[in-house]
Amino acid sequence: MVEFGFGDVYARPGLELKPRERVTMASLATLGTAARQLRCQNRHALNAGLTPIEITEALMHVALYASFPDALNALIIAKEVFAVAGVSPLADPVPAKEP
Repeated sequence: MVEFGFGDVYARPGLELKPRERVTMASLATLGTAARQLRCQNRHALNAGLTPIEITEALMHVALYASFPDALNALIIAKEVFAVAGVSPLADPVPAKEP
């Protein structure tokens, strides 16, 4: 099972690692029952180069398609992971919009 998921699926050439990490995080958040896996996946996403803002935005997007409680729980987990990693949730602020 591990070889299939992390060997075969992750090694497929059609999707780069960062988008793959976003899809995985969103899928786990949507389940609403995978807190441990989501915590681990958030660490992997940071290691893959996703910024805290990218992770936060991806998880906020989940609220539209899953549920607000699941998205909020996922955001709480992300905040905990950021704290342990010593990363500010606002490490890459969104540029101000021009008037």
